[in-house]
Amino acid sequence: MIQDEMKRAAARAALEHVVEGRIVGVGTGSTAKLFIEELAGMKDRVAGAVASSEDTKKRLESHGIRVFDLNEITDMPVYVDGADEITPRMHMIKGGGGALTREKIISAVAGKFVCIVDGTKLVEHLGHFPLPVEVIPMASAYVARELVKLAGTPVAREGFVTDNGNHILDVRGLRILDPVDLETRLNQIAGVVTNGLFARRPADVCLIGTPDGVRTMSAD
Repeated sequence: MIQDEMKRAAARAALEHVVEGRIVGVGTGSTAKLFIEELAGMKDRVAGAVASSEDTKKRLESHGIRVFDLNEITDMPVYVDGADEITPRMHMIKGGGGALTREKIISAVAGKFVCIVDGTKLVEHLGHFPLPVEVIPMASAYVARELVKLAGTPVAREGFVTDNGNHILDVRGLRILDPVDLETRLNQIAGVVTNGLFARRPADVCLIGTPDGVRTMSAD
């Protein structure tokens, strides 16, 4: 089974977690795109969706799925999204697609966070994938200097502006031994909007596409 097939298998399995008649949160990225295609098959059985990016919003609407602004809703049972890395403790690095801030907000609102990945994304320790940090443009240089003090090597994502009008620094070389602590410390740097560590609010369920089928991993 090739990687895209494993991703699609995980995306299809996530439909079992969608609550009929309710709103579902939808993430951004290659696996989330596959989930949108699968969700289109049951679009008449959901009230609509909340999108984590403008790209996701356009994709949902192209399939005839109504998209709500997060401020319009008070309850969202499930959020489905991918990850760039995830550990057995359900801590993640996200933001390769640049939508980390909106993803973090929507995941905070959702009753359940369902992560969908292929088996290559499961790791013992986070940090091989560069950690995205969204920053206010005027603070980019300052934040980069602070990240260097933490032994990271930040590189500005060239030609990219987030849906919020901000920049992203992709940070390599961080030793992420305590994801919860590092997530908090990074967010305390003036000028940081948020970072791609999803540890304070980890996934509740992870559906992992493998050559032998979809494996389910749950939070302890």
